[in-house]
Amino acid sequence: MQLELRYFASVREQVGQGAERAEVPAEVRTVGDLRAWLRGRGGAWTEALADGRALRMAVDHAVARADTPLADGCEVAFFPPVTGG
Repeated sequence: MQLELRYFASVREQVGQGAERAEVPAEVRTVGDLRAWLRGRGGAWTEALADGRALRMAVDHAVARADTPLADGCEVAFFPPVTGG
């Protein structure tokens, strides 16, 4: 399955890129699976997408949870929570 991946704010800074197209293995079926698969790249990926880190995710511009399913060609975004003041 091919996915369009987007990284914003501190996530982008840590991983060193704002976007990529990725071919993911068949076992990557949900946003949580994708996050774990990306952490497997090691280094900055492990820290930026760590389990305990507060992180928002979206699939095709809609807020997503770890159990949100993925489909071929969808866009997945990772970004830190937004605070205002």
